Amino acid sequence: MTRVTNFIRDFVRQESFAGLLLMATALLAIIITNSPVRGYYEALLGTPVVVQVGALEIAKPLLLWVNDGLMAVFFFLIGLELKREFLVGELNKPQNVILPAVGAIGGMFAPALVYILFNQQDAVALKGWAIPAATDIAFVLGILMLLGDRVPISLKIFLASLAIFDDIGAIVIIALFYTSKISVTALFVVAVSIAILAFMNRRGVVTKSIYLLIGVVMWVAMLKSGVHATLAGVILAFFIPMKNPDNPDHSPLKDLEHDLHSVVAYVILPAFAFCNAGIYFGDVRISDITHPVTLGIAAGLFFGKQVGVFGLCWVAIKSGFCKLPDEVSWMQLYGAALLCGVGFTMSLFIGSLAFEEAGVNLMFDERLGIIFGSLISGLFGYLLLKRSLVTSSLVKSG
Repeated sequence: MTRVTNFIRDFVRQESFAGLLLMATALLAIIITNSPVRGYYEALLGTPVVVQVGALEIAKPLLLWVNDGLMAVFFFLIGLELKREFLVGELNKPQNVILPAVGAIGGMFAPALVYILFNQQDAVALKGWAIPAATDIAFVLGILMLLGDRVPISLKIFLASLAIFDDIGAIVIIALFYTSKISVTALFVVAVSIAILAFMNRRGVVTKSIYLLIGVVMWVAMLKSGVHATLAGVILAFFIPMKNPDNPDHSPLKDLEHDLHSVVAYVILPAFAFCNAGIYFGDVRISDITHPVTLGIAAGLFFGKQVGVFGLCWVAIKSGFCKLPDEVSWMQLYGAALLCGVGFTMSLFIGSLAFEEAGVNLMFDERLGIIFGSLISGLFGYLLLKRSLVTSSLVKSG
C-alpha cells in the first residue's frame, strides 16, 4: 500500500506543477495576443512547416503540427497510462473502478446535454457538443496543490481515476464523431501497421525503437486517412509490452511512460496551451459572451459537470452500488465534482476539431466559453474544498 501511495503522491506532485505551468503559459498567450506583438504571435502560429519524402508531403501551419503531431505524443502517454492502470494499477481493482467510472459517465453526458439545450436550433453550433465533456486533470491537480497536504489521498486517486475514464470517453468521441473524409488506402496502411504491431507484441519483441518506427508510419497514414492522427498514439500504446520475458524487472511500457511524462507535462502541453489559448479581447462584444456556443460551453462545464459527476455518484453510493472514498466527505466530493468543470486542454483540443479544422466560418470563439467555464469551476471548486477541508480539520482536532 505504501508503494501505491508514494506513486500517487509523485504523480500528483508532477501533475500539479504541470497544471500550474499550463496556467502560466495560457495566461502568457492571452497577454501576448492582447499586446502590440500580437501580429508576431499569429505569424508564428501560421508559419508553414513542410516535411517531404519523395512524393509524400505533409504541409501544415505550425499550429496544426502542434495539434496533430505533439498531441499525438500526449495521447500516446495517455494510452500507456491507461494500459498500466488496467493491468497493474489502481484500476486493476474493481472496487476502485466503479465510482470514478460512474462519475466520468455523468460528467460527459450532462455537460453535452446542457450544451445541446443552448444550441439545439443551430446545426453548425451543435458540432461542439463534446467540448464541455472533457476534464483537464493537470489543471485540477494544480488547483489541489494550492490546498496543500490536507486533501485526502483517496480524493486525489478518485479524481485521477475519473480523469482516466474521461480520457477514454474523449478518445471514443474523437474517433466516432470528429473524422473527415475517409481515405481507404491510408486506412489500409493503418491496418497493416496495427497487424505488424500485434505480431511483434505476440512474438515478445521488446525493442522500443521498432514499435516507435511503426508508430510514426501509422501516424502519417492516420493523418492522411481522415481519422484524427492523435488516435495513432493511443493505438500504439496498447501494443507496447508491459513485461520483458527475458528480464522480469524491466518494463518497456513503464520505461516509455517515465521518459515521456516530463516531456509531455513540461513541454508538449504548455506548447499546446500557448498556441491555442490566445484570445484577443479587443473586439469581444457582449453578443460574443452571450452567444449560445459560449454560454453552452461555460454552463456545460460549470453546471453540467457538477450535476453529472456528483449526481450520478450520489445515486450510485446511496443505492449501495459503491461507497464514498475513505476520509472523503460529501462536501469534498461535491468540490471535486466542481473541479471537474476545468476542461481546459482537452476542451480546447476538441473545440479545434469541432470548428477550426472543419473549415466552418464561425462568428464566435468557443475558447471564451472554455476559459470562462473552466475559471469559474476552478474558483468555486477551490473555495468549496478549502472550506470543507478547514471544517474537517477542526472536527478532527476537536
